[in-house]
Amino acid sequence: MTEITEMLGLIKRGADELLVESELVEKLKSGCPLRVKAGFDPTAPDLHLGHTVLINKLRHFQELGHQVLFLIGDFTGMIGDPSGKNTTRPPLTREQVLDNAKTYQEQVFKILDPERTEVCFNSSWMEALGASGMIRLAAQHTVARMLERDDFSKRYAAQQSIAIHEFLYPLCQGYDSVAMKADVELGGTDQRFNLLVGRELQKHYGQPPQCVLTMPLLEGLDGVNKMSKSLGNYIGIYEPPSEIFGKVMSISDELMWRYYTLLSFKPTAEVEGLRQSIAEGRNPRDVKVLLAQELVARFHGAAAAVAALEDFEARFQRNAIPDDLPEVSLIAGEAGLAIAGVLKQAGLTASTSESLRMIDQGGVRLNGEKLSDKGLLLRAGETVVLQVGKRKFARVSFW
Repeated sequence: MTEITEMLGLIKRGADELLVESELVEKLKSGCPLRVKAGFDPTAPDLHLGHTVLINKLRHFQELGHQVLFLIGDFTGMIGDPSGKNTTRPPLTREQVLDNAKTYQEQVFKILDPERTEVCFNSSWMEALGASGMIRLAAQHTVARMLERDDFSKRYAAQQSIAIHEFLYPLCQGYDSVAMKADVELGGTDQRFNLLVGRELQKHYGQPPQCVLTMPLLEGLDGVNKMSKSLGNYIGIYEPPSEIFGKVMSISDELMWRYYTLLSFKPTAEVEGLRQSIAEGRNPRDVKVLLAQELVARFHGAAAAVAALEDFEARFQRNAIPDDLPEVSLIAGEAGLAIAGVLKQAGLTASTSESLRMIDQGGVRLNGEKLSDKGLLLRAGETVVLQVGKRKFARVSFW
């Protein structure tokens, strides 16, 4: 039982909920490799660290000898998952889904072992199901049961429209588990309803019900909102090594432990040892460096992780200016250009108001010196090095 307890410890690390734990214990006791499913609708072409929380957990199952079923929802992606949405999500075209799916496969094998991964596309059985099969599937659930789902319930109460096809999404996701004969399904906390539909459908089709493991949503760099590209608080796994490293180093010391739990492959005992070392006086920065290097190495290799650390230390500890500065040319004219507009045009800020705010906060440097003059004009013939925050640089020439 000690071995099973250790397995459960790894499986439950960072998890939000495991249903039903006693059933999973029995499956583990059988000694047979489990079929562990996680589905991803390829709604965007690139992944960020928030997406990798589930993939990391799949990796844990692989380390325990189990088979991962990495499901690309090329069929369900054309429905659009309504989980956590207060409006109907626009479905993707077939071409968009297939293009994004190719990128997904390239990215996930930076984490998963290809030998223990079966990549599946749910169009292979959903299209074969046909219209009559879809009607029979729809007969397995009632509208009342669908409205038990939190997001549907809220939209119905607020008299916001719910398209009929959105009710099909949980049923299709559940049927995937039947078609794949899944023993375990992973999903985010917002997927709980859909995962439980899978259990019920498996029972209906005479299969042992899958266990359900939900993982929390990863907070972004702000430590408050979930990681999202639209919120700008994300770390993309294909970003340059120095960018990944710098972003990890920018998170709070408290958030660092959350990232260690959900993103690091270091054993739990080792992470606890790091926590203890800080309690005994070690600088938290040193521990954050280890996390940043681990994540850079995962997606770009060990050499890139070493180079990213050297770049970070040169840029931020010695306030050095990077060698590969983006070159920007702007037309200043006779009147010159105001600094707020220059920062925006150089791509260092999103707006002139952000430029002014960053100057007020002391976050702008001109040729290495902190800039405080919000009315500064830059004129034709000048070339300056501008820096905003810790990671944004540009060499700007004026004509």
